[in-house]
Parts: sequence; structure tokens; C-alpha cells
Amino acid sequence: MIQAIDHIVMTVENIEETVHFYTTVLGMEKQVFGEGRIALVFGQQKINLHEYKKEFEPKADHPLPGSLDLCFISNKSLHQVIDILRKYNIDIIEGPVERTGAVGKISSIYLRDPSQNLIEISNYI
Repeated sequence: MIQAIDHIVMTVENIEETVHFYTTVLGMEKQVFGEGRIALVFGQQKINLHEYKKEFEPKADHPLPGSLDLCFISNKSLHQVIDILRKYNIDIIEGPVERTGAVGKISSIYLRDPSQNLIEISNYI
């Protein structure tokens, strides 16, 4: 019945800092929609942003910054991703390590975004 994820909603401490991180460091695009709402767009997906304690309705029952653990598949090699992260002084907290993705084995690195969400960036092996 379900074939894909269209979008997710991320609750963040600060929308401007989050947009800067995801657009500048990770290469996503900022999208403004509705009545001034903000999303991060990449591929055929998007992440809608809610600012903590200013969430749109309806929302999750207990939305909190730093509660997501997301895995992104990169079109760049992990070596290239690591070089980009170093350029922006982003700490890698683990990796590269081998994990299991949705359709096979992946090589991954882990970092945190400005709201302390755990971000995994991976390549399929």
C-alpha cells in the first residue's frame, strides 16, 4: 500500500540555522510554501521545518528538536562528503562504518545538525 516517503517534518531550535546547514553544507534547496512555511528539498523528497514551540497544526504529539535519526544517500563519495564537512568544521562523530540500508549494504558517516538530530550520510557499497 505504501510506496515512498514524500516528506517528513523536523522540529528544530532555529529555522535559519537549520536552513543554512542543510543548504550550505549538504546542498539541499530551501523552499517557501503555503503562508511562509519553510522546507528543505532534495531529489523527490522534502523536509518541512517546524520551529520548536511554534509548530503548525496538526503536529506530532511530542515534537522535540534533536529527536530524529536520518540517513541520507549521497551522490558524492564519502571522501568528498568528509572534505566538505571539514571545510565547514562539522565534526564526524562516527565512521566511515558499514551498515545496512533499505536495499543493501552502505558505508556511513555520522554527524549532528544544529538541533542535534543525528544525520547519517551514506553510499551504497
